[in-house]
Amino acid sequence: MRSRFALWWLLLVFLFAGAAVAAEEAPFHIGIMTGTVSQSEDDLRGAELMIQKYGNSAEGGMITHITYPDNFMSEMETTIGQIVGLADDPKMRVIVVNQAIPGTAEGFRRVREKRPDIILLAGTAQEDPAVITAAADLALIADDISRGYTIPLGAQKMGAKTFVHVSFPRHMSYETLGRRRAIMEAACKDLGIKFVFETAPDPTSDVGVAGAQQFILEQMPAWLEKYGKDTAFFCTNDAHTEPLLKRIAELGGYFVEADLPSPLMGYPGALGIDLSQEKGDWTAILKKVEESVEKAGGKGRMGTWAYSIGYTHSAALAEFGKRVVEEKAKVDSLKDLVACYNEFTPGAKWNASYYTDAGTGVRNKKMVMVRQDTYVLGKGYLGVADVEVPEKYFKITK
Repeated sequence: MRSRFALWWLLLVFLFAGAAVAAEEAPFHIGIMTGTVSQSEDDLRGAELMIQKYGNSAEGGMITHITYPDNFMSEMETTIGQIVGLADDPKMRVIVVNQAIPGTAEGFRRVREKRPDIILLAGTAQEDPAVITAAADLALIADDISRGYTIPLGAQKMGAKTFVHVSFPRHMSYETLGRRRAIMEAACKDLGIKFVFETAPDPTSDVGVAGAQQFILEQMPAWLEKYGKDTAFFCTNDAHTEPLLKRIAELGGYFVEADLPSPLMGYPGALGIDLSQEKGDWTAILKKVEESVEKAGGKGRMGTWAYSIGYTHSAALAEFGKRVVEEKAKVDSLKDLVACYNEFTPGAKWNASYYTDAGTGVRNKKMVMVRQDTYVLGKGYLGVADVEVPEKYFKITK
């Protein structure tokens, strides 16, 4: 009799345990597609953070994470198939692709055909604004238009009297980069700063990355001699950033932020910083970079964004999609969107605005440009995220 009672008791325990597990299962799923560690580690770390926060969907949690191929340009159909495959999950309600590489728009279009209930969000959209926003609910890019004004403003706040923009013809042929340069020149004029354009070798040319970096290393002393140590430098290419930072730390000058700002952009290589133990911990990364900059003599003269935009896109867009599904946010609310970005970047502030077509002057309310406040190492935030960029700069074309 006692044995039979024990069996019934065990059965009840299992039944209640099963009910508890079922009750804890996520009510819906969020799919996040990023690059691999080798291609875009920051993006992937943001997805991993959301798995830690909300659980893996395969284990009853909310997040499904997949990666697109490293050779995504030659494997576009694979990328498209992976995006569409996420929609096969009946509980899928949000899909985030970061970076939104070529093929994302087509993947979203096919998802929209079969599952119109899924919210589609693109981070660092790499396709034409009109193409990606025809398929996505929202597409995000770094606000290079506003930064055309806020970077010179940051240089002025840091004490610069001259602003040197370093680039090459290939980059200047790009619509957004050429347009940003034109805005920077106009902003410098309005702010009372001398604007100078200097040409450096294209790292994709015959000289390669090593040759391009050597040019910067050799040229920086001459530029500082010519323009003075109260000069801020900005370059459009990642390869140029490291040698530029190295010379500024050694010789003087200012650096507001990189083309793609992050504590990991240029600083580890320029100053020999080992961040292997801090990976994914942005507070610890910033602290170590800041200590190295101060030790090198760059305190108050060198800046960055405190958090990688790739990491923040993955986490913030997933959180935003979750809140939209739960009716705690609206997909067309910039305030709700910025709140999600601020949540994952303690201490930093973000600003968001809609993309304005340079040709028509029409604002695309499905394409959002975001920017983070500049953090000056050894000094703190500049407060440029709170600055309202004058309307006239949005009308400047290259």
